[in-house]
Amino acid sequence: MKVKEGLYYTKDHEWLEVKENTGIIGITDYAQGELGDITWIELPEKGKSVNRGEETCVIECVKTTAEVKAPVSGEIIEVNNALEDSPEKINEDPYEAWIVKIKIKNKDEMKNLMNVGEYKEYLKNL
Repeated sequence: MKVKEGLYYTKDHEWLEVKENTGIIGITDYAQGELGDITWIELPEKGKSVNRGEETCVIECVKTTAEVKAPVSGEIIEVNNALEDSPEKINEDPYEAWIVKIKIKNKDEMKNLMNVGEYKEYLKNL
């Protein structure tokens, strides 16, 4: 299982990459492995505001559906539309197949996230 350096992680297995005031959000390798084959994704509208912990999109798999939650609050400024036609890209490389980019409203919320070391420790206890 791959865990990428330099990202922030949630207990729900979302990752966040921060570039200045922009957050790039996706799901982890652990999450895509647990979900199995991803068959469909419902992407949000650009311009939508989300609060930390709120649903940003829904992923459908052969076995189940899952919500992807926002690790931080902000406004969705870009969506990865390529995933609509090829949602399996998340299974192939979940760290390249980002889902949304948001303009981060409050960077203090990042205190609630895990760094790579903390996330690896968290995975050991699952």
